[in-house]
Amino acid sequence: MKRVICYIGVLVVMACSRDQGEPEEEYVVYEPIPVSLDIPEFFSSAIVDPVIPPNNPLTKEGIALGKKLFFDPLLSVDQSISCADCHMPINAFTDKETFSEGVAGAKGTRNSMPLFNLAWNYDERFFWDGSAFGLERQVFHPVTDIKEMGNTWQRVVNDLAGSKEYPVLFQKAFGEEGIDSTKVSRAIAQFERTLISSNSKFDQSLRGEIELTQEEENGLAVFLDETRGDCFHCHGNPNNPLWTDNIFHNNGLDSVFVDLGLGKVSGDPADNGKFKTPSLRNLAFTAPYMHDGRFETLREVIDFYSEGLQPSETIDPLMKKIAQGGVLLTEKDKQDLIAFLLTLSDHQFIASPDFKP
Repeated sequence: MKRVICYIGVLVVMACSRDQGEPEEEYVVYEPIPVSLDIPEFFSSAIVDPVIPPNNPLTKEGIALGKKLFFDPLLSVDQSISCADCHMPINAFTDKETFSEGVAGAKGTRNSMPLFNLAWNYDERFFWDGSAFGLERQVFHPVTDIKEMGNTWQRVVNDLAGSKEYPVLFQKAFGEEGIDSTKVSRAIAQFERTLISSNSKFDQSLRGEIELTQEEENGLAVFLDETRGDCFHCHGNPNNPLWTDNIFHNNGLDSVFVDLGLGKVSGDPADNGKFKTPSLRNLAFTAPYMHDGRFETLREVIDFYSEGLQPSETIDPLMKKIAQGGVLLTEKDKQDLIAFLLTLSDHQFIASPDFKP
């Protein structure tokens, strides 16, 4: 495992006196303890180092604070839901609903994205439509969205400052007194960067620990074959452990767009209908699929790419077989492709006590 050191801190003891002749008082200025990510060896050999902003290094206290905040419903206006209600560990940090439920039963219009391997999102655009630049900025949106937590940052800060635990936790995490929205977002982002998924059945096969079945091997061949599955252009290959290009594509879901995706953010009509490529890791836990959760099963997803593509002006050129509706897989290839895709699911990740409250 490669270890990336993110921060160096020290414990400082200072002395002060209020008046000449009075005894000096000593107090501790907290300096967070540096933490390094445990980076899997094959991540290091295949992709560059993770993105760790210099103004938000990983520390023991920062990660612990971020984890506590992630699971705390105090962030929502009625203290009824937390980040983890829409991003559950057992579901690879998404949930099973088509649209997650916010405060007062409000529903959004997009499926909750799973959270893992976020430190390797190099273009730093988050959400299905890329509307948040940087993991720290991504945290701001759900807190104030009326269909999610419906809160205000002033109320959040006041509630945290008025609690028994949080003022000390923030002081230890950031080495200074005071709580604000920037510190909240930085702490949660630190925790989210520790969510590394790297021990699926396929990962184990790459390490020579187990062998794939014949069906799974054939499914991988379908995945990599330009004349059959042709999946690798957007989702990568065994040399890309992320299993996504982290780029935005119109993959042929619709001829007419109800949701413009990246186009609404960029204002460029050429981006209409484009959404961020999701990782194929942990598909066993993350149904339903697509940005709007329209497909309940992997079989529905494969059927769509096989014979359900919809033409539009902005459809990605990578959807080369749009004229015939898709790649037209055989029944055997569909079954084998699904078998392979399921080998990318990491049961150790969803069971890790490090990622639970």
